[in-house]
Amino acid sequence: MDERLARLKTPDECEQFAINVQTRLPDLARAARRRAVELRAAEHGTTSTAEREALEAVYAYERVLSQKRGKKIRASRTWQMIERHGIVGAVERAVSRSNDPAGYMTLVEMGMQDLSFEAVVVRHPAVFSREAVTHSADRLRKWGTADTGSSA
Repeated sequence: MDERLARLKTPDECEQFAINVQTRLPDLARAARRRAVELRAAEHGTTSTAEREALEAVYAYERVLSQKRGKKIRASRTWQMIERHGIVGAVERAVSRSNDPAGYMTLVEMGMQDLSFEAVVVRHPAVFSREAVTHSADRLRKWGTADTGSSA
């Protein structure tokens, strides 16, 4: 990790840093925004890597929606599903839907496709049902992004 990013301790610091370097260093700005997503997810005190990465996926989605719309956007329905079913249950439901999630292409545009629910499921097959893993892998192949490793 870039030493400048390592010094950033809050999501707000990361966002401000990204704004400050966006014009000169767009890759560093993207990395700062990713760090903000990671820090937001870390605040939840998850019990597993899979849960933390799933929360990162939610925050990444909110981040890209907010950027596209020019104002802060909350993934309200996703958070309601998390409250009702837990993070793993919510991810299971999201990846098992027959329609393709609209958020995936938005994540691709921001270079955060590794933060999709499908990518999280494929990276952690022991945590999710066989059906969720199969469906997620099929979607990633269909989208042409079978490599789900982190690009951070």
